[in-house]
Amino acid sequence: MRCGRGGGPGGRGSVQAAALGQLAIDLLLVAFDSSGQFALTYGGGFLVEFTATCFRQDTGFFTGTLETSQGDVEGLVFFNANRRHGYDYLTRIEVKCFESRAFYPRGGGNAKSAGRHFRPRGSPSVLFCQQILTSGLRGVIVLGIETSCDETGLALYDSERGLLADALHSQVALHADYGGVVPELASRDHVQKALPLLRQVLDEAGIAATDIGGVAWTAGPGLVGALLVGAALGRSLAYAWDIPGVGVHHMEGHLLAPMLEPESPTFPFVALLVSGGHTQLIEVAGVGHYRLLGESVDDAAGEAFDKTAKLLGLGYPGGPAVAKLAERGHPGRFVFPRPMVNRPGLDFSFSGLKTYTMNTLREEETRCTSEAEREQLAADIALAFETAVVETLAIKCRRALDETGQTRLVVAGGVSANRRLRARLEEEVARLGATVHYPRPEFCTDNGAMIAYAGCQRLLAGAREPLAFNARPRWALDSLTPPGDVASGE
Repeated sequence: MRCGRGGGPGGRGSVQAAALGQLAIDLLLVAFDSSGQFALTYGGGFLVEFTATCFRQDTGFFTGTLETSQGDVEGLVFFNANRRHGYDYLTRIEVKCFESRAFYPRGGGNAKSAGRHFRPRGSPSVLFCQQILTSGLRGVIVLGIETSCDETGLALYDSERGLLADALHSQVALHADYGGVVPELASRDHVQKALPLLRQVLDEAGIAATDIGGVAWTAGPGLVGALLVGAALGRSLAYAWDIPGVGVHHMEGHLLAPMLEPESPTFPFVALLVSGGHTQLIEVAGVGHYRLLGESVDDAAGEAFDKTAKLLGLGYPGGPAVAKLAERGHPGRFVFPRPMVNRPGLDFSFSGLKTYTMNTLREEETRCTSEAEREQLAADIALAFETAVVETLAIKCRRALDETGQTRLVVAGGVSANRRLRARLEEEVARLGATVHYPRPEFCTDNGAMIAYAGCQRLLAGAREPLAFNARPRWALDSLTPPGDVASGE
């Protein structure tokens, strides 16, 4: 620590760190993001550093009081305890202070009267930090592992620099002959592909395994066998590398995926999570602050797309196949119902729409006299089905924004890549004076980047998993707690 010339305030009595700590909180001296939090205050000859929980930081490190020998503090030099994870070893922090005479002693300046009106006895003023300039600080790098279903995704996310690398292996070809995901085949393929993808992202990011400071894996919901592959790998790597690990909720990863974009949304917002297994509307106040507004009572939207694709003789996955076929459809030939839009509430139901599609197809096929007519019939039905799903989702999103008073809508999950849905939601939110945000198309489906980001937020807030791990094939999103409320995984 280096001090300036003499003339600093006196009063080096038995001032307690807690007293100055309360003053620091009340004055909001310094607010840093969760990649590195600390507050400095200087008064009565004491420099006090209040440590918030940082990544891999012992909360007892450099906490308490330091007595300055003379003058105001000009600079501090810290040794970085995270040396083996590739951080800078020495960080110089320049401190600029200004004088405030707005706080005078009440209760005689006794330390027991600490709080808004406390000032050390004998101190003519309270000096506190106005600005902190840092040099060479780098954030933590988190490895994300996604194996919840039929895609193996690994990614590296740096809390300061953003996404460093991501790699994805899709099992579409493996399951295509079966018309859907075969859980045992999915699990075995994750085992084979995970470590090669890990080497790929390390090479792409240009870092070593020792530079990784945390591991996050999808703990649920999903296929239990597939989840166990990622959880076992993630927990093992974290243990072997002696770094913290955390299990992540798959849908929280999707919900936060738009945060990876350059123009990311800010909290609060309403989120539409729409995928093969989930269709939900969530009010989001912050990470872990989720309120369920409505969800599908039967088939999810993505599941309905897959089943309709099978009815029309299309391949797997069904969503993109139905959307592609719908481009050749004639608008207005069929008008399918919009399920549950005339009922109060924000729940969804797509099972009846699938049945309506099946009955329409069977009835109209009997009137076709050529292969060309049958192909056009399939295209027209695909368009009518897609339009009904899109309109239903748009109506419910508008209703959710109206009911919550929010002005931002986030749409995530595999179905969020649907171009017709995006165009319709853009029109809907524009009428309300709201905005809509999506992840880039490659991050709409399952991926490791969203797990790395979501895991990073929880790890930075102190969440940790014990050595024991499990997979949660069913896991309600609104059961999650804010990351700062827990010291271990969910």
